[in-house]
This record gives sequence, C-alpha cells and structure tokens, in this order.
Amino acid sequence: MPLSHDHIRTTVDAYLARHPDEHEQLGALLDALNRTGDEIASRSTFTGHVTCSAIVIDPLGRILHVLHLASGKILTPGGHLEPTDQSLAAAALRELNEETGIPPQAVTPWPGYETVPLDIDIHDIDAAPGKGEPGHRHFDLRFLFRLHTANEVKVSLQEEEVAGIEWRPVDRAASPSLREKLLKLSLQVEPETTNASALIYNDRGEYLLHLRDYFPGEIWEPGMWSLLGGGRESQDVTLEHTVRRELAEEAGLDIADLTPFGTEYASDDTGTVVPIAIYTGRWNGDPRQLRLTEGVMLAWFAPDDLHRLRIADTTSDLVRRHAAGRPTSTAPQSGLPSPEEPRPASPNGTVLNVIGVHLYLERPDGTVLLGLRHPNSTFAPSTWHTLAGHCEQENAIACLIREAREEAGLRIERQDVELVHVVHHIDKAGDRPRMGLFFRARAWSGEPELREPDKCTEWKFWDPAALPDDLVSYTRLAIGKIQNGELYSETGWPA
Repeated sequence: MPLSHDHIRTTVDAYLARHPDEHEQLGALLDALNRTGDEIASRSTFTGHVTCSAIVIDPLGRILHVLHLASGKILTPGGHLEPTDQSLAAAALRELNEETGIPPQAVTPWPGYETVPLDIDIHDIDAAPGKGEPGHRHFDLRFLFRLHTANEVKVSLQEEEVAGIEWRPVDRAASPSLREKLLKLSLQVEPETTNASALIYNDRGEYLLHLRDYFPGEIWEPGMWSLLGGGRESQDVTLEHTVRRELAEEAGLDIADLTPFGTEYASDDTGTVVPIAIYTGRWNGDPRQLRLTEGVMLAWFAPDDLHRLRIADTTSDLVRRHAAGRPTSTAPQSGLPSPEEPRPASPNGTVLNVIGVHLYLERPDGTVLLGLRHPNSTFAPSTWHTLAGHCEQENAIACLIREAREEAGLRIERQDVELVHVVHHIDKAGDRPRMGLFFRARAWSGEPELREPDKCTEWKFWDPAALPDDLVSYTRLAIGKIQNGELYSETGWPA
C-alpha cells in the first residue's frame, strides 16, 4: 500500500518546523499535499510526486554520490517510492541498497534525523517520450545516514541505472542546498550509544570471552562467544558505570582500570545496528573461579584461536585490532608464567582440551580426501589438511556431519560414521592441548565442493603412500596410524 498523504505531510511539517524560512520555496509541494485526489506517492502523478534520497556520510566525513545514467548527473542515491515501503526513510534505504548494494544494516540514521529529512529539494524532470512520461517535478526528501566502517564498502551497482560511485567531501556535494546544510552540521556527532562491553586481556596476550546461553530468539548471539557487557540502565551515570555494573553482575569482576577503546557496531537479532562502547582492561585471574550468573562459561583465548570459535566477525576483528596494537611481549604479573612456559594445571589437576573433529574420507581406490587451506588462514595457511572443525554446543558426530555439509556439501548419516583414530597433540609449548578425533564415513552422498573458499581453496583425493609435503604434521601422523589400524597417538608433548 502506498505511503499515505498523512505520513508525507507529517514528515514535511516536521521539516518545516526546523526550517520555517523554506515555506515559500516548498510551495509546490505544499500545494500538492493540499490537493485532493493527487497521489503524490505515485510516480504516475505527473503534477509532481515524492522521491527519497539517502545521504550517506562515511567516517571520513565524505558523502556518497552515484553517476546516474538517465540524467548523466552526479547525484546521491535515491528514487521513487514503492508500495512496499514502510516509511519515507525506508524508501531511501531501499534505493541505497538497490543502486549501490550497500545493505540497510551498514548504515544508521543520523541522530535527530531518524524520521525528519535533512533537506527537501524540488527539481524539474525532463519529459521521457520513450516511457510515455511528460515533464514533471520531483519532491525529493533527503534522509541522512552514517556509514559504520571506514573500510572499503563492497559495492554492487544497479548497472541499468548507475555507472559508478564517488565519495566527495562536504564542500563538493553536488546539491547546493544539501552542501549548505551539511556544512552547518557537526559531522563528528555519533549515534547515541546505550550499550557497553569490556575487552579484557591478560599478560599472556589472551582475551576473556563469554559463551552465551543457547536460547535462540530470546537473547542476542545465542550460543556464541562474546564480550561481557550489556545495556545502559537508568542508574548508570556514564557508560563506564554501565560496563562496571555488568561485569559485577555477570561475573563478580572488578577491573581496576578501564580505558575507552572506541565504538563498535553490531547487529542484533532483528538486524538493527547497535553502537557499543568498548572499554579495555587488564586482568590476570582464573575465570574458572568467577561467579558466573549468565551464560555457560568464561575462558581465555589467544587471537590466533578465534577462527575456531563460533564468534561474531565484529568481535574477532575487535580482538585482533587491539592485539595488533599491543607490545609483542609483556612482563608477566601476579605470578603468571611467561608465554613460552607451559600453562599450569588448575588446582584439581585438569586443563581444558580443545576438541576437534576430522573427516577421514576414503574412496574405494584407497585415496583420501584433503583440502588445501587458504593462504590467509590463521592455522596452517597454504597447507593440506583433512576436512575438520571444532565442536560448538553439539556432540562430536553432529559436528562432523555439520562441518562436512557446510565446508564441502557432503551428506553423511550418523549410522555411517565410525571413530578410527584419536591424536592427542600440542602445537607448541604453552599451547592448549588438543584432542583430534578422526572419523571415517563408510558412505556419503555428493562430491566435495568449495562451499567456504575463504577457508579452503581446493579439495583433492590423495594416495596415502604419496601424501603432499605441505601436510599438517599431526594429520600425516593420524593417516599413517589409521592405515596401520592404530586407534591412538600423541605428538608435540614434552618428553
């Protein structure tokens, strides 16, 4: 259903309340709103109709422009209303996505301009006889948005309408009225932030992560590793008070020094983008001794291990960015060992081991499936390895079946899986011990596909007697043991 006259009038009235001096220049729009029978939300109303544009500002203060093919002009993304648009601002976001491929969740409305346009412009459109359209007017409502990242944005142009994009500084904005308003606006204003999280690290260079409960649809990021933190409450004077309260409530933690690190943007389970204030703090304690009131567990992880976890990209990027800015070595405190020393056992003599599952897929001719890991992989780049993964909140066979489907498009049934080898290994001194479970699939359907090309660049069946030189060492060991019918092996442990 097209947007109503009332919705458009309310929006225009709110704009004019801020810009009362523009009543006269917007007279044609006001006349159209006053005429009965004119559907100014419809592009077929040639006495004049409403369009919407997205004014997108990146973190460098530049404005997004597109080269519009029909007019040959440099414009901001925008276009006609559609019956499915829920609001004028939503129409602007839809046009942004259609013309540039930038998704709505990549931007957030500028504070104070969530429902009120920054600018309204009236301009004439030439007749288009080929489309059967006479000359007419556009009443263009321009909504202001902030882009969340300074990194290069992936663009997918609507080639039939747009020939390219350009990021321009404010003083080179294509529209004079838009340029004037933007120059008066402080582009340093941030969207209101009402959430705060703590990025806690220790002297081993590890980061404290929180495994959230698995309650899909009830909590944010169910079953994922995340930072401790939460939303601001009425008693919180500042966001630092928010994060300190959350640390105390969730884990009984009191960090002496918390330092603002920046603002991150994440999407909640509805797709809404939420700004989160990040505070960093150092703590050298044992998370197993904390009083956890929410979630499953707390644990330390090195940045190199994050790819093994079910964790949001924004969180892992945040950890790696902070780690990259820290010294390569720090002096241990509070009796902690230096990074090169073995991790001590807990008081009861146990240490958590990482459980990994591996698919031993052997064809009737005896060849075994291996995958070549991506050159940018944190673990074993440009090296051959079995199809493998780490258990999340699932049993090992369920993990194997899931990983086979996700990584290679292979369908495996539980009854066709058997355990053929276990390798207990340590990659290097001081690392967390790992238990590698190798499962044979007696039957499967499908041929290996590159479902995750950012992780694996090639699948190939190899003769166990002629395995590649660049093969993960414990995988080579396990394949040899499987060929000999041996169930268990160890590697990497000190003598």
